[in-house]
Amino acid sequence: DLSWLWYPIKFKRPQLDLERNRDWSYLSSTKQISLNTLQGRKKVDFVCKGFNQYLDADKWKFGTIKLLKFKNQWYMHLSATVSLSEYQPEEAEHVVGIDRGLRFLASCYDEKGKTLLFSGQKALRTRRKYKKLRAQLQAKGTKSAKRRLKQIGQRENRWMSDVNHRLTKTLVDHYGANTLFVLEDLTDVRFATEKTAKDKRYEMVSWAFYQFEQFLTYKANLNSSAVVKVPAKYTSQRCPKCGRIRKENRDHQLHLYVCDRCGYKSNDDRLASMNIQFLGTLYRSGEEAPQFNKQASAE
Repeated sequence: DLSWLWYPIKFKRPQLDLERNRDWSYLSSTKQISLNTLQGRKKVDFVCKGFNQYLDADKWKFGTIKLLKFKNQWYMHLSATVSLSEYQPEEAEHVVGIDRGLRFLASCYDEKGKTLLFSGQKALRTRRKYKKLRAQLQAKGTKSAKRRLKQIGQRENRWMSDVNHRLTKTLVDHYGANTLFVLEDLTDVRFATEKTAKDKRYEMVSWAFYQFEQFLTYKANLNSSAVVKVPAKYTSQRCPKCGRIRKENRDHQLHLYVCDRCGYKSNDDRLASMNIQFLGTLYRSGEEAPQFNKQASAE
């Protein structure tokens, strides 16, 4: 049936890109946006909370905007760039080690010995809900089910981005300026899925840790802070008190680390953040590539 060829093409979400000064400009006198349209130049009002912080022409530079229509409303995505001076790690007043995970989305430990934990149980429940819904839709295999499946995937991605945005903003606001956030370098590192139950593997390998790192980096830079990465090797196996490195000291089921040498006990996620924070302290003192060495710590 080719009858659909006789009907004009309609776009559900029309959108277009506009170059600054050529296709659009900001009118500071009237606080309006001037847009270049087929009917000539148009001045339009807009609503945007927090937009005033970007109006400093000496600091921020506007770029291309994307206009798109959604549910009878027009939205504008505006790119703004700013030049920042390079942050010097030795200037950091605070050094915070952050261990990323699923049980705790972020386990933080600072130079004052204070621990900050962000539970990931609600996030896990949400991920499993979407996983179960996807399985049901895939089992049906109908066109409507496939459309619904696509919508669910986009919704889950938006939800995940929102969680990372709120979490990273909370960290930056809590620790303030001149903070050195230290993360494990998870490049080419995957969780040990062969030891994980099949129904839990999705949650183990699909969380957006890299997105968390990106969000935290740019938010920290805007707040006179920085993010550095250190090797992840032995951060969950090393005792922060005596330096003993032994894999068997960590109980994954109980999430507990007990040192067989000095008897130190701690939650394994908290212990990892302590070791990450220690490596960050070495980095701030001038050591370029701090890492733990098992041979040097062996008996």
